[in-house]
Amino acid sequence: MDDRFNTIAGWALFSGIVAFGLSSLSSHYFEADKNHPPHKMGYEIEGVVKSGEGGKTEEPIEALLAKADPAKGEGISKKCTSCHTFNQGGANGIGPNLYGVVGDHIAEGRGGFAFSDGLKSKGGTWDFASLNQWLHNPKAFAPGTKMTFAGLSSAEDRANLIAWLNTQGSNLPLPAAPAAGAAPAAAGKDAAAKPAEGTAAAAAPAAEAAKK
Repeated sequence: MDDRFNTIAGWALFSGIVAFGLSSLSSHYFEADKNHPPHKMGYEIEGVVKSGEGGKTEEPIEALLAKADPAKGEGISKKCTSCHTFNQGGANGIGPNLYGVVGDHIAEGRGGFAFSDGLKSKGGTWDFASLNQWLHNPKAFAPGTKMTFAGLSSAEDRANLIAWLNTQGSNLPLPAAPAAGAAPAAAGKDAAAKPAEGTAAAAAPAAEAAKK
């Protein structure tokens, strides 16, 4: 009788140990008790830009440029000097000379620098919006780019750097800060065309009224 009881108790204990072990392995395998969000959300909302922990929404680049500090941007540019020069007539290095780059054509000129096909395919000009996207994530902006720099995660750093770059042979008027709730400006060659189209459309009714 005692032997039978001991056998039953032993099997029960063994079963419990096996069940506990399988539960522990399953928990680790599927990370059932993880306390961090997934690396990529199942559904992303178009037009929402997130940065940093907690999914903090970034301000539009136009608003950040309106309060950017070029002096801070000059300090950030030190990260780029291993590949780029910024002075007028400066030589190309691993990357092109960037004097007067703001407003210039993307992947053209620059003393004959050999740009990647990925960047050459972008077209358009280096406006403020396209520079912001490029500095945020070069490989996402132009897949196949030869630029190895990972990008600047801080939108404020990007705005400060762009504002400083604009003082190096460009000096284009900084965009006005958008009104609350306004959509961010589009980047690339279509961005410059849209204001002109909107201006023409707005001017047409006024011209017709003047004829009457």
